[in-house]
Amino acid sequence: MPMNILNLRHGPARAAVSAMAAVAAMALGGLMSAHASDPAAPSPVLLAQPAEQTRHAIHAPLLGVAHAGQRIVAVGGHGIVLLSDDGGQSYRQATLVPVRATLNAVHFTDAASGWAVGHWGAILRTIDGGLTWQVQRLDTKVDQPLFSVYFRDAAHGWAVGLWSLMLHTSDGGKTWRRLELPAPPGAKGADANLYAVFSGGPGTLIVAAERGRILRSTDEGATWRYVETGYQGSFWAGTRLASGTLLAGGLKGTIYRSADGGASWAPVASPAKSSVTAFREGGGKIYATALDGVLLTSTDDGKSFSASQRDDRLPLTAAAGGAKGELLLYSKSGVVPAEAGAGP
Repeated sequence: MPMNILNLRHGPARAAVSAMAAVAAMALGGLMSAHASDPAAPSPVLLAQPAEQTRHAIHAPLLGVAHAGQRIVAVGGHGIVLLSDDGGQSYRQATLVPVRATLNAVHFTDAASGWAVGHWGAILRTIDGGLTWQVQRLDTKVDQPLFSVYFRDAAHGWAVGLWSLMLHTSDGGKTWRRLELPAPPGAKGADANLYAVFSGGPGTLIVAAERGRILRSTDEGATWRYVETGYQGSFWAGTRLASGTLLAGGLKGTIYRSADGGASWAPVASPAKSSVTAFREGGGKIYATALDGVLLTSTDDGKSFSASQRDDRLPLTAAAGGAKGELLLYSKSGVVPAEAGAGP
């Protein structure tokens, strides 16, 4: 999923860069390494800057959302974290976020404990429902973004990102270990971008990746193998439904479905060509947010979808459930007004 970035500063001078994930992040990483490889150049001192408190936070690009108990927590550009305690009717900004990097995803295991991931490989932890955050990991040597995070329980979690970056913790994030993934069939090394990690069922983990590939583990992340779907584009999003059905979505409205825990996948006919960014289940329906203001809706466990499109064509990035069960939408322009964000 495309993202905007940035945060850090070179000593006293602040750097500011905007990029699209998976493409421009590579260019930014090259810029950083080129600077570091010049023996005549002074070593950069990158200092993390905290997210600014701003009255415009509600309009910041929002890329990920999760429920922390009854609270809604949304994360996005410039380290912005928004909290709603009234079902999305109003939002306030988190009081302390220690980085200004774009945050791409957020996940909670209960009402208090959560993690957010983003650019510069940032992993943040909260123990107060998203009000304040602490850095668990930050790599200022190269901007290798993390795009998704999932915790099986309070101790065991995975984060995935650019160039097959996969991290694992078994102690709630106190330590993170990089996992070495196998090379895809026909490739010399593991270099695919990993966009979404989620549960595939008991003991099973799924990662939606580029080149139409799904990474699957059936031993709680100890070993991984690639599942070829026949799709050649990127999967940006994935989810496990209450029924156990798995969905993966990506470029040009592509949606694939698995009814066997991710062992095999089949394409779902999509009525739209806008890229899928996230899934949300609620009220007997499955929603897929997409770019160009498109919202896809299924009432048959993801076997088929209908489509609607907003007049303003806001690039939709995430969805949550409101206080009255309504669908709340988020976009690259921030929170979508509730009265305009209700599902069809």
